[in-house]
Amino acid sequence: MDQQPQNDADFLEPSVLLDETHYQEGYKNGYNDGLSSGKEEGRQVGLKMGFQVSEELGFYQGCLDVWASATRIDQNVFSARIRKNIEQLAALVSSYPLSDPENEQVQDVMEKIRLKFRVITASLGVRLEYEGRPASSKQDVEDM
Repeated sequence: MDQQPQNDADFLEPSVLLDETHYQEGYKNGYNDGLSSGKEEGRQVGLKMGFQVSEELGFYQGCLDVWASATRIDQNVFSARIRKNIEQLAALVSSYPLSDPENEQVQDVMEKIRLKFRVITASLGVRLEYEGRPASSKQDVEDM
């Protein structure tokens, strides 16, 4: 009787090995497919986020250009405090690490830019804000 279980084990062994082979092959194919699709998705998300950051920085630079033009026409158009804040915003925008997206300070610099912009617009008594960021970034976070 001891021979029977061994024969059953021998009989099932090729089936178990075949299942294991299919499992390993499926795992390897799934891993490779996931790797390539993950890289593509990562590239698309990175491109989209890079575009959004550049768009926002362009908005702030455009405001700086308008304020610089106004200052060239009339040097006393803004108070000394506002001119100082504009200079600080210009320095922050130009210091943003565009070519180093993995820099850990990108979020800090962007928050400082946003805060300085709010200080300037509040001092000027105008309601001006970047419209693209709030709606699109919330939706993008939900999409991810």
